[in-house]
Amino acid sequence: MTIPDRGGELLTLIDLTFAVPPRSNKFLGRILGEMIEPGIKSRPTYERLKPDPFAKSNIVVIDAGGSDAYLDMAKSASEQFLARTTVLLDRESASEASVASKVTSTKVGNLWIFPTLETLIGRLDSVLANSKMGTRLYAAGREPLIGSVVKTAIAHGVSHNSVITEHRGSLTRRVQCVHCKGYTDNVTTNPVRCAHCGLTLLVRDHYSRRIGAFQGVCIDAEKPGEVPETKVEFA
Repeated sequence: MTIPDRGGELLTLIDLTFAVPPRSNKFLGRILGEMIEPGIKSRPTYERLKPDPFAKSNIVVIDAGGSDAYLDMAKSASEQFLARTTVLLDRESASEASVASKVTSTKVGNLWIFPTLETLIGRLDSVLANSKMGTRLYAAGREPLIGSVVKTAIAHGVSHNSVITEHRGSLTRRVQCVHCKGYTDNVTTNPVRCAHCGLTLLVRDHYSRRIGAFQGVCIDAEKPGEVPETKVEFA
């Protein structure tokens, strides 16, 4: 069945208690395989970073992996474009010295370095609040970083389609438990235990841009403790 979340989006709730009769771990394993597929429309897709020559100013948010995407973009960018660009670097996943020196070598207008993604997003929020028409936003790196950037942009009235994104680096996910609404970060396995309520969650490909997270649904509601083998799927 489907239920609306607090933002009005429809969330699909897979209730194993009513949807399927008691079966074996093999059956649950098949469910797990069927639920993780690229065909789900809400799953994000990413292109490559490319400079917008018409932008009056540029904000680029990156982490360690994303720095390579930025450097690739810089090769095809003009000096004027780079001079109008501010790079926000998440130091939490990057070696500050090596990454910063490579970014600086592109003669970028500004480079701001932050100790965590949380502090970076806080600064981005204030920057967007004071940005003028003609500002282009870019994000490259891990999916949690991209999701946080897009979420922040949406809060300022920017369409997610206007944010130029590229996935680089780890496939780790941020997952929201549909039962307790808590978030579990840096998820690499499926299923995964919710860091808040302790339920074992099936990590779906259903993604919400509003909250910047994938959906996690209790996988053993029918028979607590009966779950398929845990596998690393998002390393």
